[in-house]
Amino acid sequence: MRLLRIAAAVEAASLMVLLANLLTVHAKAITTVVGPLHGTAYLVVIVAASLAPAAAASGARPQAFIPGIGGLLAVRALAAVREG
Repeated sequence: MRLLRIAAAVEAASLMVLLANLLTVHAKAITTVVGPLHGTAYLVVIVAASLAPAAAASGARPQAFIPGIGGLLAVRALAAVREG
């Protein structure tokens, strides 16, 4: 669950950086560094959500596939199952 939380935060933050870069200066250096970071975080979110024990019951697996916010949605779904 901790890995999923970290990867979800990195995925969302890196997407914001990429979009801000696209809308402003479009610096190739930022895209070169943050693009692969975002892609890796996205893949880690999918794997971590798939391996979570409560993922099937919570619906976290399909939510993890949503780019950008899927990790945050999966964390929320797993937390709801854990609490209730």
